[in-house]
Amino acid sequence: MDKESSTGEKLRILPPPGNGQQIYEIDPTLRDFKYHLEYRYSLYRRIRSDIDEHKGGMDVFSRGYEKFGFVRSAEGITYREWAPGADSAALVGDFNNWDPNADHMSKNDLGIWEIFLPNNADGSPPIPHGSRVKVRMGTPSGTKDSIPAWIKYSVQTPGDIPYNGIYYDPPEEEKYVFKHPQPKRPKSLRIYETHVGMSSPEPKINTYANFRDEVLPRIKRLGYNAVQIMAIQEHSYYGSFGYHVTNFFAPSSRFGSPEDLKSLIDRAHELGLVVLMDVVHSHASNNTLDGLNGFDGTDTHYFHGGSRGHHWMWDSRVFNYGNKEVIRFLLSNARWWLEEYKFDGFRFDGATSMMYTHHGLQVTFTGSYHEYFGFATDVDAVVYLMLVNDLIHGFYPEAVTIGEDVSGMPTFALPVQVGGVGFDYRLHMAVADKWIELLKGNDEAWEMGNIVHTLTNRRWLEKCVTYAESHDQALVGDKTIAFWLMDKDMYDFMALNGPSTPNIDRGIALHKMIRLITMGLGGEGYLNFMGNEFGHPEWIDFPRGPQVLPTGKFIPGNNNSYDKCRRRFDLGDAEFLRYHGMQQFDQAMQHLEEKYGFMTSDHQYVSRKHEEDKVIVFEKGDLVFVFNFHWSNSYFDYRVGCLKPGKYKVVLDSDAGLFGGFGRIHHTAEHFTSDCQHDNRPHSFSVYTPSRTCVVYAPMN
Repeated sequence: MDKESSTGEKLRILPPPGNGQQIYEIDPTLRDFKYHLEYRYSLYRRIRSDIDEHKGGMDVFSRGYEKFGFVRSAEGITYREWAPGADSAALVGDFNNWDPNADHMSKNDLGIWEIFLPNNADGSPPIPHGSRVKVRMGTPSGTKDSIPAWIKYSVQTPGDIPYNGIYYDPPEEEKYVFKHPQPKRPKSLRIYETHVGMSSPEPKINTYANFRDEVLPRIKRLGYNAVQIMAIQEHSYYGSFGYHVTNFFAPSSRFGSPEDLKSLIDRAHELGLVVLMDVVHSHASNNTLDGLNGFDGTDTHYFHGGSRGHHWMWDSRVFNYGNKEVIRFLLSNARWWLEEYKFDGFRFDGATSMMYTHHGLQVTFTGSYHEYFGFATDVDAVVYLMLVNDLIHGFYPEAVTIGEDVSGMPTFALPVQVGGVGFDYRLHMAVADKWIELLKGNDEAWEMGNIVHTLTNRRWLEKCVTYAESHDQALVGDKTIAFWLMDKDMYDFMALNGPSTPNIDRGIALHKMIRLITMGLGGEGYLNFMGNEFGHPEWIDFPRGPQVLPTGKFIPGNNNSYDKCRRRFDLGDAEFLRYHGMQQFDQAMQHLEEKYGFMTSDHQYVSRKHEEDKVIVFEKGDLVFVFNFHWSNSYFDYRVGCLKPGKYKVVLDSDAGLFGGFGRIHHTAEHFTSDCQHDNRPHSFSVYTPSRTCVVYAPMN
């Protein structure tokens, strides 16, 4: 809905808040915590009302980037900055030869500093595009130069340690113009998780342009319908994987220009790919040279003061989500990436850390609701998440939001209107943890019921994105699933024309089974980190030098090597290597989901969890999935139950030669159902299920 402002500007209006009461019908257990939930919802409504009545409405409020930072007009450039703790401020840069006495700023009662720079006599802007800028502030802790908080681009000049803010306003002919419409939100999300910098097979930092030309077509070919990109927001320390953000509105300059990023996103849209950004609003870098930490010379500014404002494990700063200017900054940040760069949604990093003052650390969530709705809950942070979801879904109905939550917070993935936190999906982290737990032991001891329970243990009506492994499991100090399974044998026995080993045969078989059962039972969306689809060997290790921790502990570096900070896509493409079969299976798995849409089917039934046979059978939509986890037993004439009568055929077989299997299943065989009930199903048919295989059957009529 739109309305006009007093200046004639068309304003977009968010739908009014609901009553927040439906959550008690969805989950009656929540009634015991109504006091907490009612307080949460009333705070959300109060902030919404305050924004509408005193801040010009959510549309204006969430476009803070049009008021703060550098704002170009026909007459010149206005620069504004919220820095209440500063005693003085001046804009410095190449444009005024870094003279701190040339362009002093004035401060209003709200702690907002401002200066207007008129155009030059010839009509050109007072600050040239591409020139370096900073704000010099006199603060209680001394004079400091800072990169403007709302800067749209920042770079590290070769040889320099600190970054510099860049005044970014290219001429019209240099601005990228989007050519392709954004895709509609897919019913089933199949996400390919990526990092631009490490997406090259070569040991180097890759670029937006190369990612656009080389990686995006690969993602499309593999059958994924969404690409999730990490490390977009500028971060001074490359090894932080993009999670220690210094400049929230600036795309990382390591990979290219803002226009290059826009070109990448437009190309993804041309391919029909939804583009999700891994956005970091859960904390900020503690870097005082380049980031927000100590920006105005105080400890509090954007963050909580004292120990609450310092994340002890991540060594970073924690936002004060109860401050209106912090809310404006973060809401505007989310909108900036959707509006300016046409991202199709976000994966919100570290939501668990945000929602609890203990950050989810050194606590065990048992599922008791007291753990979610007590004094350890940061209600301001939860309400911020409600507001940002409200904003995104209200103004961008096709946008997708995914929240990374390990706690299992009830209502997390329910709409704000009904009383929820508002995410479309919860990132289901327990599944990957379960696989690592199982892989540390012998698969002969795996319990079928335990696997099924972990995969299906989700809150009613709250959708999940699930994964067998993400970037977390690929980092140095951890192991990917492929490495857990095959270890050092991967170095010597992956050539098809050479010998295999029991470890390799077992590893490739289980790698395929783990991925398919995770996709089949784990949720309404699926995620894979780039390269893991073919069992990428080794780990990720960003280039780094040696360092000494504050405790005195010495940590050796890796000679600043990029050797382990790349993706060897050539291994998955090489038809003479066993990696290729694993990649082909993952591709077939994605295309099967595209054809049948089984992840989001309303019909799901697990008919068999047989501990002795090590067999799991379940139905998703019209499909019947048969998993035989037994290490040596293959079963002839094995009866599996089904809902629909008729004739079934094989539509996916992990044992196919194409996928590095042994070819024990005949794909031309037709399987006719009989009316005899089996495993509480009205119909059934017989199959051959070889050891360590998974096969999917579909009705032929």
